[in-house]
Amino acid sequence: SNCRLCGPKARVVARHLRVEFGGRAGLAAAGVRGRCQCHGHAARCAARSRPPRCRCRHHTTGPGCESCRPSHRDWPWRPATPQHPHPCLPCSCNQHARRCRFNSELFRLSGGRSGGVCERCRHHTAGRHCHYCQPGFWRDPNQPITSRKACRACQCHPIGATGGTCNQTSGQCSCKLGVTGLTCNRCGLGYQQSRSPRMPCQRIPEATTPLATTPGASSSDPQCQNYCNTSDTKVHMSLRRYCQQDYVLRAQVLASEAAGPAWRRLVVRILAVYRQRAQQVRRGDQDAWVPSADLACGCLRLHNGTDYLLLGSAAGDPDPARLVLDRHGLALPWRPRWARPLRRLQQEESAGGCRGLKSPTPSPRAGHP
Repeated sequence: SNCRLCGPKARVVARHLRVEFGGRAGLAAAGVRGRCQCHGHAARCAARSRPPRCRCRHHTTGPGCESCRPSHRDWPWRPATPQHPHPCLPCSCNQHARRCRFNSELFRLSGGRSGGVCERCRHHTAGRHCHYCQPGFWRDPNQPITSRKACRACQCHPIGATGGTCNQTSGQCSCKLGVTGLTCNRCGLGYQQSRSPRMPCQRIPEATTPLATTPGASSSDPQCQNYCNTSDTKVHMSLRRYCQQDYVLRAQVLASEAAGPAWRRLVVRILAVYRQRAQQVRRGDQDAWVPSADLACGCLRLHNGTDYLLLGSAAGDPDPARLVLDRHGLALPWRPRWARPLRRLQQEESAGGCRGLKSPTPSPRAGHP
């Protein structure tokens, strides 16, 4: 009533005003609340909240919805507009992290598609999206990346392995000289166990002779006449011939040993798989079997440390799980120029190019060792 400047149309606008009245009986608080500032991410304020707090939507958080939730920071926070709500987007952490941070540089490099970086990856995962395994663990191919068991611990042998880490794709530990196995738990071909933890496997002198055949020596043997029915110098790889093979591989011969009077066992390293049979052939070291007669007659000429293109069929073998090389297949010294046409045939097979092409009738083989 004492305001001289206040006219009949004057108004007082207040926001977040708090008025307190004191008395002998104590203090009584009365709040006069104004409008919440929610940046367009809320329709109303929370009841009985001091100061006023927004009921946030669009995965935003904070008293005024001024930031994104910890798990939704793949895009930068923006206020909502009538044309676009600009919601916060979740980071791709494959269910291994509950929070992430926004990286403006990554967002720029991605062309404005993604800028989230996962934090505190769990279940032994690592990386921006928790998409690979920590050192000391490897990716289990039988589990989806979102599984808590997607990463398995390396089981490297404390003596046979050079450390506790392994290949994150295959689980193969790094072995000491002469040691083999996925976990480096046994001696390789041509080695025997020793008592030295620094070199647990020592070479056997008798196993150092390289595998080789001498074509000239076999040509005079009457039993070898017309025995080898394939040529090991040329191959015309058509789609039909490719589809008739149970396996087409690039492999390196590492070592060999006698496996009874009729067979010889090889250790080969599969470097590339272009075609494989129903029994899957994996890359890496494994055993292969060759009839001794096929080597003696020069049908297959194999040398340690050499890469070969291997073609063959396992249909007539008593044990389809074995990899058998014999006179009915081919072992050709590898040529780098073969890689491209073989990949092209592999693509044609994936497109259904082998349908309707019958394989030849397999010939009988000697008994397995």
